[in-house]
Amino acid sequence: ASAAEGTIKVGAIGPLTGDYALYGNAVAWGIQVAIDEINAKGGLQFELLSEDDQGDPTQAVNAYNAEMEKGMQVLLGTTTSGACAAVADVANEERVFVLTPSASNPVVNEGKDNVYQVCFTDPNQGASAAQTIQSLGVGSKVAVIYNNAQDYSTSIYQTFVSKAQEIGLEVVATATFSDDGNADFSTQLQAAANADADLVFLPIYYTPIVAIMQQAHDKGYDFKFFGVDGMDGLLDVDGFDTALAEGSYMLTPFDAHKSDDLTTSFVSTYEAKYGVTPNQFAADAYDVVYAIYQAAVAGGINGDMDASDVCDALKAQFTSMTFDGLTGDGMTWDASGAVSKAPKAVVIKDGAYAAM
Repeated sequence: ASAAEGTIKVGAIGPLTGDYALYGNAVAWGIQVAIDEINAKGGLQFELLSEDDQGDPTQAVNAYNAEMEKGMQVLLGTTTSGACAAVADVANEERVFVLTPSASNPVVNEGKDNVYQVCFTDPNQGASAAQTIQSLGVGSKVAVIYNNAQDYSTSIYQTFVSKAQEIGLEVVATATFSDDGNADFSTQLQAAANADADLVFLPIYYTPIVAIMQQAHDKGYDFKFFGVDGMDGLLDVDGFDTALAEGSYMLTPFDAHKSDDLTTSFVSTYEAKYGVTPNQFAADAYDVVYAIYQAAVAGGINGDMDASDVCDALKAQFTSMTFDGLTGDGMTWDASGAVSKAPKAVVIKDGAYAAM
């Protein structure tokens, strides 16, 4: 670490308030834990510039411009895909390196050589979910409920159905909605029941999942549920009865209950600082910072370089290095910016995630 010195200004943009604040704050807190640890080492330092975008693309671009005026050299984010796609267009023109912990839609880095992801892409999640459901034998007749007005949800749904057809997993019903604030899912749940589904795949965020699980319980439906990364955060929703999620499955790259040194250290620090257990968004954000740190040290990046030179140096490192983090060992990146790491499935048991 002592080979690289000075201070690099890193920006973070995400929904610190609003509907997606649970994600945005988890990312912000994961970033802060990592930066505190790195700065305590001495040598290369990070100065954090943070802005709230409420998950809105226009606000995200305004936040990006504000951070650029303060001298930002690298962007750690943004958190949501729509906001990240808008910012990525500007960052590509201005040659600023972007590493997002959670913007999983391929549109964020499509045609851009400066935008990288630590999270799984949406297509990866859809295909992996179908394979996992089949390999674990957790559902033989699958219904899907997805948000057809949301790129994130639609992209996962499309690749899930494609992979299901390829491997012979039976999808018996598909139902949609177009607003995460939707209050009534009776039609969608009835469609699943009419098709004799035993498992409902939910490639959506946790807010509608809370309503779906509650309404399924109220109507006496006995479905199993399977979600992807948007489901993470479900157990932390105020007033949600976690017993409703008992036996549900989720794909995630992070298990806070693992006993390895890196996980236990991160979890204990995070819990002591913020009073909650970190989710995968916090863990991916932590890995974002350390991946940038590893690349910056190896590439001799320092605080005196302009953003464009930092971008070129980081690109060279990311396409050649291997990174071990909280969310995977042996992570690599290709020139598209997509990460290669193995997904993992967890089951909700006694109000917590348990490894499969």
